Amino acid sequence: MVFALSVDKDFLASLPTLPGVYRMIDAEGAVLYVGKAKDLRKRVASYFQKSDQSPRIRLMLKSVARIDTTVTRTEAEALLLENNLIKGLKPRFNILFRDDKSYPYLLLTGHRFPRLAYFRGTPKKSDQAFGPYPNSYAVRESIQLLQKVFQLRTCEDTVFANRSRPCLLHQIRRCTAPCVGRTTPDAYARDVADAAQLLKGEASALTEHITEQMNAAAERLDFETAAFLRDRLRMLATVREKQFVDTTGSDADADVVAVAEAGGVIAVNLTMIRGGRHLGDRSFFPQHGEGATLAEAIEAFLLQHYLDHPVPSRIFVSEAIETEALETLLGEQTGRKVSLQHRTTGERRVWIAMAQANARLSAERRSADRAHQSQRLTALRDTLDLPQLTRIECFDISHTMGEATIASCVVYEGDDLKKSDYRRYNIGGITPGDDYAAMHAALTKRFHRSVEENGVLPDLLLIDGGKGQVATAVEAMAEIGLGDVPLLGVAKGEARKPGLETLIFADGRELHLAKDHPGFHLIQQVRDEAHRFAITGHRAKRGKARTQSTLEDIPGIGPKRRKQLLEHFGGLQGVRAAGVDALASVSGISRELAETIYNTLH
Repeated sequence: MVFALSVDKDFLASLPTLPGVYRMIDAEGAVLYVGKAKDLRKRVASYFQKSDQSPRIRLMLKSVARIDTTVTRTEAEALLLENNLIKGLKPRFNILFRDDKSYPYLLLTGHRFPRLAYFRGTPKKSDQAFGPYPNSYAVRESIQLLQKVFQLRTCEDTVFANRSRPCLLHQIRRCTAPCVGRTTPDAYARDVADAAQLLKGEASALTEHITEQMNAAAERLDFETAAFLRDRLRMLATVREKQFVDTTGSDADADVVAVAEAGGVIAVNLTMIRGGRHLGDRSFFPQHGEGATLAEAIEAFLLQHYLDHPVPSRIFVSEAIETEALETLLGEQTGRKVSLQHRTTGERRVWIAMAQANARLSAERRSADRAHQSQRLTALRDTLDLPQLTRIECFDISHTMGEATIASCVVYEGDDLKKSDYRRYNIGGITPGDDYAAMHAALTKRFHRSVEENGVLPDLLLIDGGKGQVATAVEAMAEIGLGDVPLLGVAKGEARKPGLETLIFADGRELHLAKDHPGFHLIQQVRDEAHRFAITGHRAKRGKARTQSTLEDIPGIGPKRRKQLLEHFGGLQGVRAAGVDALASVSGISRELAETIYNTLH
């Protein structure tokens, strides 16, 4: 339903008194804001009846040309539609949180000797996944702790299948070496079951079970086993002291969400508790959060985050918000009751206070970083005499003797690196190793579409290279019709030492800035990020090409034999590790062909 914007009684009276979603739209048709309402008429009318609107809302209302509404059956449906529209349209007056596609898990694989592993994605039915964890560090820390207590393997399957003697992890008592038979399948299975019991939050029962085993071993005078179990109990106590919190049965799986503001920056802190274990926390920073209240920020986070990620049975929040519709929506999504609580007592109040303190610290750090970056950008504007300098794009080329050439483009905008605008370009059709041709091709790919579609252009174009690269970039930009974009080369200094770089202008002028110049630090930061991004892409491309081509390029190895080899040795790494005799033992591989395979791979 569409209405021409006219703030009078007739307009407001025409709005339905039903739940739904409204969209504020400007004269050009761009959606400025998406909101949900239990009663559309009352909610929209409130924008024009209140005299104490925030500066953010007043600014938005000045640009509104019309309001569209969509009626839904329930407020919960309105919440869902609102979230989908916000993520699809990204209105500039809505609070937006970065959409992380997945969280990491800790995995116990379904092998005969299960492996402890870091994992993202959908696990196999035979695997056990525990989590999610707020970040990769929390998963890896848990893996290290479980290694100390239960000594489970973490090696890849190809390594496990081709070991002839125990590795270093066995020597330092981090693995029982099932790869070479230093433990039995039954004993290893018990360790796996104990680890799973700990991860499920059954630490007290596990401690009692190990204590009983220790006492039984002591009674039968098996003091070596009793001492081993005693040490395991001590390590388990250390793990519990570090990672476990006091919880009731209903709070064994819970999230604590707190919000704080400092220096104009809003931060939302998410603390995860699973199986009674404190898995760690993570802070999120919204876009377009200027002028928003803390309640608005936390409500936006809850809606945008939990509709795409696992939901615990309880969520404790630091701000009082309307929870009924959100609880209904999350309950429908998970198939069980979900409780959002603000008023808490005892240990739960301590959790919220801790999360708020972490949110406040994160906001203060981000505010300080912004101020620092703003100083750097201002210094660079003044030095280069570019008063409108806001967006910087930097290009770098990476290859190994001409192989797998990759060009990277990283973007710095406002006060931070803008990773959503990063791009990599595969460069082909040039003489291998020709960096000038690669730079020309990369710039053409990046800006040709911008010219055709009137896209975003940088206020400063950085080129990682010397005079030759700069000359090539100037030529490429002129051919595209963007010769007026300011361009600056960053040439490596003597012995490639940081701080000795030379800045080269498009007209050939050179500039040396002091090592402690704030603007120079910004250039180094962006250039180093472009180099890192290019190297990462190049290594991935090179590794993929080599993995795909090594067996395919060997004469006599067709799809059938290649499949037999990979299945027999558990992958390409296993094939590389195999000797000639082992290769020749595979069905269809002769001794002569085995020697050819071995020589090609080494």
